[in-house]
Amino acid sequence: MAVFTPVSLDDIIPWAEQYPVGQVRSLDGISSGIENSNFFLSTEQGEFVLTIFEKLSFEQLPFYLNLMRHLAQRDVRVPAPLPNHQGEIINRLHGKPASIVSRLTGDWIPNPTATHCHEVGAMLAKMHLAAQDFSLYQPNLRGLDWWRETTPAVLPFLSADNQQLLRNEMQTQEKFAASDSYASLPNGPIHADLFRNNVMFDGERLTGFFDFYFAGCDTWLFDVAVTVNDWCINLSTGETDSQRVRALLDAYAGVRPFTTEERAAWPIMLRAAALRFWLSRLYDFYLPREAEMLTPHDPTHFERLLRHRIAHPVEGLN
Repeated sequence: MAVFTPVSLDDIIPWAEQYPVGQVRSLDGISSGIENSNFFLSTEQGEFVLTIFEKLSFEQLPFYLNLMRHLAQRDVRVPAPLPNHQGEIINRLHGKPASIVSRLTGDWIPNPTATHCHEVGAMLAKMHLAAQDFSLYQPNLRGLDWWRETTPAVLPFLSADNQQLLRNEMQTQEKFAASDSYASLPNGPIHADLFRNNVMFDGERLTGFFDFYFAGCDTWLFDVAVTVNDWCINLSTGETDSQRVRALLDAYAGVRPFTTEERAAWPIMLRAAALRFWLSRLYDFYLPREAEMLTPHDPTHFERLLRHRIAHPVEGLN
């Protein structure tokens, strides 16, 4: 989340009249993140989040927003898209697609405990099961095809050692993705970006997942690996916290047990999840877009994590 497209109160007051929100009271830009322009919108009828989509098109957005609505209707704690008076959840603002969703209560947890990880694991499994009957399909747009496209774009910026690391890991992941083992993994809609700053808590009570704009259809295990690679890592050292890992995985399996194939694929899937975010952070760091409020992430964290996953492979899931 960032602000690429500035919006003023004078812009938003007439635009918001199409929604049942009453009078607009305030609009504040959100600086974190790197994909869309986001604002906290306060109105007579409550607190919302306004998003202007900078990359996603009108054709792509129904998948994300209708997935959120689908999940909300099935008691998964996610922001619910707000329809306008004509029932539309995607509308044009400054020539770009925009939406309003409900704002979750609480705050994100920068230093999660095993209890927080347990809550995240259980809700993630519930989300996967709830999305099984979602009727729309879209591939994970930051999946293997995107890795193939992005690798040659970032390679010139890397040291010889990191170039070799990236090439070797891409070969490993290409081979795995073509295997029967990979094809057997359960799949469906996933969040694909469930970092700790995309989950809200009120104390130890999880109040919701948000920022679904990297969601797509992929293996559920990849979603779990992305989540573990953030929630269960000491960010200052890159070391894995085994207690948090166990709490998250046990809670997930208590709702949706892992298959035999998933258990065997766990070590390489952790590497895939680290590779995905190393690549995206390299791209955003070396090939950034201009934005009014933008804080690119340091790619070295996920380089370190990928190296750690390779040098110290975990055992398969218990």
